[in-house]
Amino acid sequence: MADDDNGEDEDGPVVELGESESIEGVPLARATSRLTWGMEKSRLERRIGDTEIRTPEGPRRIDDVLDEIDETYFERRQEFESHVHEVVGTGPVPTTDE
Repeated sequence: MADDDNGEDEDGPVVELGESESIEGVPLARATSRLTWGMEKSRLERRIGDTEIRTPEGPRRIDDVLDEIDETYFERRQEFESHVHEVVGTGPVPTTDE
């Protein structure tokens, strides 16, 4: 049992979080990581459609992105994420103050 109260290893590296600006939405990988694949587009809309994801243009709801995708079934998570990136693009994500 450790001697410290919070259970952290004092010899490990310390990461300062600081006063960073917040980013709206969640990473796409977080929204899709707990789903079981393959999945129909309609089921994705029901399960995570109201989730806002981070995009280079600001946060967007997954159901809005799905409206722009013609596929109706996604065999794997990577396939779905590839289609999403085709719609929303890739690049730096703005903070809430930008």
